Amino acid sequence: MKLRPLVDRILVERLEEKEQVKGGIIIPDTAKEKPQEGKVIAVGTGKRLESGEIKALDVKVGDKILFGKYSGTEIKLDDKEYLIMREDDVLGILE
Repeated sequence: MKLRPLVDRILVERLEEKEQVKGGIIIPDTAKEKPQEGKVIAVGTGKRLESGEIKALDVKVGDKILFGKYSGTEIKLDDKEYLIMREDDVLGILE
């Protein structure tokens, strides 16, 4: 895959939540919420400030992040689903 996000955008792969079943109830895939954790696959060059200077992004490739429920745009590349979102949509980096 060769995709480089532009400016302050990042490419994220969702991390699947570990399935925990309480009381023997199995929730079908269609009823599950999509995970809000992901791994950064690629990052853009950075955000251009009013002075013309480029500010590097705080997230980097390989970071595990937490993002909002409706953040980003879903895309499909090489039969895998990814999200492209702005760095502003990232709520935090998981350490």
